[in-house]
Amino acid sequence: MTGEAIPDRGKLWVWLPLALVLLFLADPLLAQESAAQAVEYRSFFGLNSRLVIWIVAQLHLMFAAFVLGVPIFALVMEVVGVKNKDPRYDWLAREFTKLLAAAFATTAALGGLLAFSLYSLYPKFMGYLTGGFYSSFFIYALLFFGEGFSLYFYLYSWDRLRNKKWLHISIGVLLNVFGTLLMIIANSWTSFMMTPSGIEKETGQFIGGVWQAITNPLWMPLNIHRFLGNIVFGGFLVGAYAAVKFLAAKSEEGKAHYDWMGYIGNFVGLAALIPLPFAGYFIGREIYSASPLMGNVLMGGAFSWTFIIQAMLVGMIFMVGNFYLWSGMGRIPGAERYTHLIKYMNVILIISFAVWLTPHNLPLTGEEQMIIGGQYHPLLKYLGLMSAKNAVVNMMILSTFLAFLLYRRGNKGRTVPFSEQGNKAKVVLGGVGLLCLALVGAYALVLLTLDPKSIDLSPDRARYFLFPAALLLLQMAALVASVVLTFKDRGKLAQWFLFAITSVSAVIALGIYGFIIMEKANPFLRHIAVSQFIMVIACLIMNTAIDIFLFRKAEVLGTIRWGKMSVLSQYALIFLCLGTVLTMGLMGFIRSGVREEWHVYGVLQDTSAWAFTPTMAYMSKVVGAIVFLFLALVTLLFWLSELGEKKVAVNNPALAASPPGEEELKKQGGEER
Repeated sequence: MTGEAIPDRGKLWVWLPLALVLLFLADPLLAQESAAQAVEYRSFFGLNSRLVIWIVAQLHLMFAAFVLGVPIFALVMEVVGVKNKDPRYDWLAREFTKLLAAAFATTAALGGLLAFSLYSLYPKFMGYLTGGFYSSFFIYALLFFGEGFSLYFYLYSWDRLRNKKWLHISIGVLLNVFGTLLMIIANSWTSFMMTPSGIEKETGQFIGGVWQAITNPLWMPLNIHRFLGNIVFGGFLVGAYAAVKFLAAKSEEGKAHYDWMGYIGNFVGLAALIPLPFAGYFIGREIYSASPLMGNVLMGGAFSWTFIIQAMLVGMIFMVGNFYLWSGMGRIPGAERYTHLIKYMNVILIISFAVWLTPHNLPLTGEEQMIIGGQYHPLLKYLGLMSAKNAVVNMMILSTFLAFLLYRRGNKGRTVPFSEQGNKAKVVLGGVGLLCLALVGAYALVLLTLDPKSIDLSPDRARYFLFPAALLLLQMAALVASVVLTFKDRGKLAQWFLFAITSVSAVIALGIYGFIIMEKANPFLRHIAVSQFIMVIACLIMNTAIDIFLFRKAEVLGTIRWGKMSVLSQYALIFLCLGTVLTMGLMGFIRSGVREEWHVYGVLQDTSAWAFTPTMAYMSKVVGAIVFLFLALVTLLFWLSELGEKKVAVNNPALAASPPGEEELKKQGGEER
């Protein structure tokens, strides 16, 4: 022999059958791979493949929002419960965390179905996407395991770690970190399809690393918008659940508890809803910047009327949210001092809502056009432009925030002067003031140093940048004045002064000036919108800080009468959840459909038979069916979670605990409950 190793015959008999099996399987697999390269599209048993993907993807997205939004809500409630030593918050957090086990499994199943559907029905597109993002798929899978492990650890360690709450809270933080990272990675795939980066535009070939493809222009705006939207959804979902339980409750204790739960859910939902329109505008701005053509299709083309529907839904959510706040004042002793303001704020909201709804281009017959003298109404055409809509949406946000501040101070009486609250209060309020000054001042500097050429304007148009910059400087002066007034125990005057300056500057002055900019320097309009946003958000932050200290340790006029809410207010909570889910479905259609016949906009074209923009009627039927199916599945999850829990619920410490009363409010020092 030559000294070569002689194969062990026993091992040969083991490996030979396995090799034959692998060879047998490899042949059809290779054949399928070859076929996949030849086939671009497949139908789903003869059905419209695009419709199948639409339904599965939207359901997966909604359940993903559930799985991300509810843990954020639960974590916040658990932290508040530990801080206030109130068992109801802890029970509320645990009650909704129980739903996540079934919801997580449903989300995973829908995600798997979506992946199988995409790879089966759109093999060429998915092959292209995999070529650039394959490494992120592995990271996504690892994060998914991490989320699943931390979710079940968070849920099933609740009792074991009841004496180590901060350790348990740390697990909840880890759960939310995993969930947020999953959302961020998935957003990179979606945003790349709209605003691709890291590729050769002519050939579509990936020339950069996966990080360049991930950090496309729309990635970060979409992350912010979806994160806030998921919190809104989580809060309003809790409110709707509480409303249903309130309507079914037989005892006064049950009604009181579910009334309190509905208030908490509504508060969380509204708090995240207030900045959400700004995040939506951020997305629109980046779409316009990346592709003016796609931006025109979005706002002035085939999808313009879907935004009228979106405006209707968002406007109604704001109005119904305000209705619930005003209804809640009926259970607060002392709140009757502010009820006379309801009619004025309702007028502001209704007018703002009407402007928000008004389209620029009315669908008119030839006869109707002759009556008004053209396709555009001589007055209403101005209300349909973005300048008017940016103004009124900021007015709606300010009105909603003011309604919440009035609700918060409903049962507060004599306040403790700010000068008697110590140096810590001055340091904190001064720090918040500096933060707001930095935010406003930074953008004022941007406008004062902006090069007109960077936005395709001639040098002489730089003069149009001065007015909004001056208003930003005025806002800085108003912020300083509000801090000084608060230090001198004139906090209420400081709040009203800042509200007035912000309303005049951001809503009226820049709202009107926007029409001038649209005519003289249209590309600068995006900076007008950002200036409005910065003024409003600085006002909200500063006034919140002032309000916290203004009513800290304030006299309590009476106990909140939890459970004394009208039936109509509970239906308002249900509508807030329904309106949010409808908006999610509609915006999912818009975000995907705005690409029209492109899989990846401007790079990979959709040449299938289903590459058409659906009609409004078709879209409404599909979105309505998706929303109905989603809510039905969520209702089923709630029902399943209560099986065998009824005896436990009767002895629940959250139900046994009395609603927040005078003693509790005094203990909390009049701070936010």
